[in-house]
Amino acid sequence: MNEILKKQIDLLPDEPGCYLMHNIDNEIIYIGKAKNLKKRVSQYFLRPQSGKTQAMVHHVDHFETIITKSEKEALILEMNLIQKHHPRYNIMLMDDKHYPYIALHKDIKHPYVSLTRSAKDKKCEYFGPFPNSSAAYDIIDIINFLFPIRKCNSIPKSPCIYYHLKKCLAPCINKVTREEYEPIIDQIRNLLKGKNSEIIREIKEKINNYAKVLDFESAKKYKTILDELNHINEKQNVEFKDKINRDFFAFHTRSNYLSLALFSYREGLLLSKRTFCYEIIGEINEFVSEIIYQYYQANPMPKEVYVSNSDIKDYLSSYLSANIFSPSIGAMHDVLSTVEINAKEALDEHFLTAKLDDDLGSLLDELGQILSIKTPLYIELFDNSHLSGTNAIGAMVAFINGEPAKSLYRKFNIQGYNTKDDLESMHETLTRRYSRLKEENQKFPDLIIVDGGKTQIEVANTVLKELEIDIPVAGLVKSDKHRTDSLMDSNLNVHPIENKKLFFLLTRMQDEVHRYAITTHIKKRNKSVFNSIFDNIKGLGEKRKEKLVKAFPSIKELKEATLEEIKQIIPADVANELFTKLHE
Repeated sequence: MNEILKKQIDLLPDEPGCYLMHNIDNEIIYIGKAKNLKKRVSQYFLRPQSGKTQAMVHHVDHFETIITKSEKEALILEMNLIQKHHPRYNIMLMDDKHYPYIALHKDIKHPYVSLTRSAKDKKCEYFGPFPNSSAAYDIIDIINFLFPIRKCNSIPKSPCIYYHLKKCLAPCINKVTREEYEPIIDQIRNLLKGKNSEIIREIKEKINNYAKVLDFESAKKYKTILDELNHINEKQNVEFKDKINRDFFAFHTRSNYLSLALFSYREGLLLSKRTFCYEIIGEINEFVSEIIYQYYQANPMPKEVYVSNSDIKDYLSSYLSANIFSPSIGAMHDVLSTVEINAKEALDEHFLTAKLDDDLGSLLDELGQILSIKTPLYIELFDNSHLSGTNAIGAMVAFINGEPAKSLYRKFNIQGYNTKDDLESMHETLTRRYSRLKEENQKFPDLIIVDGGKTQIEVANTVLKELEIDIPVAGLVKSDKHRTDSLMDSNLNVHPIENKKLFFLLTRMQDEVHRYAITTHIKKRNKSVFNSIFDNIKGLGEKRKEKLVKAFPSIKELKEATLEEIKQIIPADVANELFTKLHE
């Protein structure tokens, strides 16, 4: 410890609060919370540490504290500070992958169902999560086929094809009361909860009736629906008859690494399993509790949460609104034992196949050493995409601590005159990005990576000089075989990438910005193609355009549609004009 740290530790209060660890460059590298700041912070420096904790402590030059009224208040503050500063050594569930839910929009005038990855709208009733999103879409298709609820997100002014197929009550032209919808909502709710024996009986009758009259096509359609419903009803590992929503957490440790497994039960059925693997920082039970707390910042909380030991239960009971349990016997304990087995298997697999968090840290350290800059924990990468100068897009992706931070991704519709010129497009994209960050006084990245070597770096250097901003720039240089094999720094010096792991990390980043640029460009191009056809057709406004694109997702499908099919979507006179234009 240096003298500053010794003095700071002596002055620490016996109060709850947050502590922010700084390195010698005054960067925040770790943020934590404590019930007693003096005891918690001093432990880092007065006890022997190992692994990632040891590395973090080694880089601490000084720290600051924020005293709070309670440990719960400290935890909330800690989460907010982590999301703001993205410290290198904190665990952040930044791009948490959500399993989809089926949302029943029942509190609106004309209910409907949709797929969503967020379950925060209190006007909806949610079912799931569903580990298999395609299965969730199949269930929505079944609901839309079986029940005459609305299929449109917004009510049109004229009936669509579903009305003529008798699959919708057509609130666009009919006055449908709430009383008419209630039994339909109840049936949908029962189907999604697995209480569908009556529906299954009716479907079996329809299959037999269609088969008797030799309508095998309709019989096959209902047989497919029957198979899907039977799939929904399948019993999984354990079924709790009380139908309570529950989450089960258990963990396993090995060589200073931890794997946390989660089983989610909804309406008594096991619907999803997830695992999280990290290197441990600090005390294990507190570390696990913070991961669980972060998880519920982005995911709906069930009625009951089960954890594998009483210390974690005590931690979480102060923070979560759910009932927290840590059973030592019984059925719930048996489930936790199964969850722990899954945690062990996940950690074994992680050691065998996955990149570990400390690998990313060391790779970013090496990248900083190669470029003679501080470790680039926050990196932004840029790329352009266009087709012969049309629908030009500038794309930016962000990586924090070596992982993609998709909430920070940005796209730029190129507005310059020469959209075929990649250098001009890059100049416009970088100027718009960093002039805005400067105006809004937001955090700049530690490193900018462009794709294209010398010329792109020179453009980036020019933009940063014009904006009077100092950010290191690097370019990915390709070999004669058009494969990335070197890095070029801001001074145009070339550095071969000798470490294969670093090469793969940079390649993964490069692939991600290419993917984002191309997919964004394709979306813009598709929209442009539709607009070129829809332009100058009287009576074809934005809402009608949206309906057409939803009904016929590609130009090919739209062109192959009959005039009668188009008339189901838009008025006859508008349909005639569009049909004529399509076939000129």
